[in-house]
Amino acid sequence: MKVIIVGAGVLGVSVARQLAVAGKDVLLLDQRGAGTGTTATTFAWTNSSRKPDPDYHRLNLAGMQEHARLAGQLRGAPSYFPSGALQWADAANEQRLADNVERLQALGYPAHWVTPNAAARTAGGLRIPATITSIAHFPSEGYVLPDRLVNNLLADAEQRGATFAIGEVVAINDGPDRVSVTLAGGEVCTGDRVVLAAGRWTERLAARAGIDVPMVTDAGRGAQTVGLLGYARSPQLDLRCVIHSPGLNLRPEAGGHTVLQALDLNAHVDPADPPSADGDIASTLARRFSALLPDPCRAPEIDLRIGLRSLPADGHTVAGYASAQSRVYCLVSHSGVTLAPILGRLVAAEITTDQEQDLLGAFRPTRFTGVQRSDIEVDQHATSLGEQ
Repeated sequence: MKVIIVGAGVLGVSVARQLAVAGKDVLLLDQRGAGTGTTATTFAWTNSSRKPDPDYHRLNLAGMQEHARLAGQLRGAPSYFPSGALQWADAANEQRLADNVERLQALGYPAHWVTPNAAARTAGGLRIPATITSIAHFPSEGYVLPDRLVNNLLADAEQRGATFAIGEVVAINDGPDRVSVTLAGGEVCTGDRVVLAAGRWTERLAARAGIDVPMVTDAGRGAQTVGLLGYARSPQLDLRCVIHSPGLNLRPEAGGHTVLQALDLNAHVDPADPPSADGDIASTLARRFSALLPDPCRAPEIDLRIGLRSLPADGHTVAGYASAQSRVYCLVSHSGVTLAPILGRLVAAEITTDQEQDLLGAFRPTRFTGVQRSDIEVDQHATSLGEQ
């Protein structure tokens, strides 16, 4: 069996690696390079914290567990860190946090209250402001270094015989016996299955094959897809876990660096006119970061990056064949980092065995058939404590 995978983000590379483990002939294509799309600009927090839909919660739990198993199989520098996460609430957020902790505890999800002193020991080199009134610890959560994860997955896939190539797919032909993709240069690649894992480009490519995968595609100023991240090069911190605070989210990055996220600032970000390093947005981010530092004696050095999220219109993962007769398997998710290992394994299993996997049953693209977009589309602006 030959499988062509369109898109070498964290989902596509995960599927490629699992198919290679199964001994299949794998061609992985990407228009720019592995991990250079949405995967390159993600907060990369592994969790199932605010996912109230039972099927989606269950899938994300499985994703968190699969990360631990995968980490024991991959070579290369560590990319997954089960660090736990802390959420700090002030008076305006404490009820929201309390309600979510109660809900998660009822589901058996590890979540408990901690004192500021305990939180400070867990967090590492940060100062907890006096305005914080309650703190919850989520010990089963963690984070990923996305570039390392993609590199490790790709290296393992190639070692097992997968081929990776740069190529922009402009058309997909879903035939009765074979399926093919056409590249921008005119080359046609033929296989037994195609996995469409093209992230935010999924709707456009799927439509060219007559497949409907509704996505949020607006990328203008303050759009739902827009996400700003700051990469703090200095000061270097001993940050030990993921932090969500009322004004700033933080996670560790390699080399003592820190990834910063201020959800409310996304409303002011225009990808066509990126914020400058000395503008108001950069200054606000630096001020909020400095307020959490134990010794804010000098201005932090922060590089800004704009990410564009991959958002299915109804907010849930898409995983499955376009129809009962189709050879095109559609795969896209807003929770790509959390779900990549489990989706890689389950999707590969469905393709190689033709046996449906129970965890994916609620996420088929066929759920969109005959449905008006207005009936399924939800607002996915992330603005509040614990959202992404």
